[in-house]
Amino acid sequence: MNQKRWVIPDIHGYSNTLKSLLAQIRPNKTDHLIFLGDYIDRGPDSKGVIDEIMKLQESGYKTTTLLGNHEEFLLQNLYYLHEKKGLGRLFETNMMRKEWYEFGGKDTLKSFKVKTVKQVPVKYIQWMENLEYYLEFNDYVIVHAGLNFKPDNVFMDKKSMLWAKEFKIIPSKIGYRQLIHGHTPVDLEYIHHCINQEKHEFIDLDNGVYMTRKAGFGNLLAFELNSRLLITQHNEDE
Repeated sequence: MNQKRWVIPDIHGYSNTLKSLLAQIRPNKTDHLIFLGDYIDRGPDSKGVIDEIMKLQESGYKTTTLLGNHEEFLLQNLYYLHEKKGLGRLFETNMMRKEWYEFGGKDTLKSFKVKTVKQVPVKYIQWMENLEYYLEFNDYVIVHAGLNFKPDNVFMDKKSMLWAKEFKIIPSKIGYRQLIHGHTPVDLEYIHHCINQEKHEFIDLDNGVYMTRKAGFGNLLAFELNSRLLITQHNEDE
């Protein structure tokens, strides 16, 4: 397979780090860039992260952009303020709105130079509303957080795709393919272990780019599915 398939997990508003990572991997327009969600919150430039991905899309790069729980938080905050709760997403509560603000929402609003989510430009809201929940290949299943393996159809539970922390994989339910996800930060040593064990059931690629003071964390990663090459970029925004 000549086309490279790069998977990039949780970016969390670190736009300079994303740009440096892209400069390392130097994708071309025959490659496939797969983003695992959580583009916003925590870091200083959520708007810049989305702008960078939009620029790739507008320039003709092949991308798949998945929905993360932080984008879901923002959208639910917006829907709650507009009293539009029956839109096919998770039911929003006032507590969830407060949690989003505390877990990075205020940083996102600052990056857009607005005081309320209602003021975020509509093109960014529409971009987030069009994010996908999962991606399937013949050899991999890719999702933001994880899957619920209790129902026969693991792709029915969209909440788990955004929020799952612990789950027991039943390989037959995903065609014995390897599951790639982010969402839960793990250290580099563990990530390398999962990659080097080709029969390992999953690879968690989230290294907690915002966790710069914790040993083994604080990097944004890119994983190439064909060669199983892992590229590491330390946080350049802090």
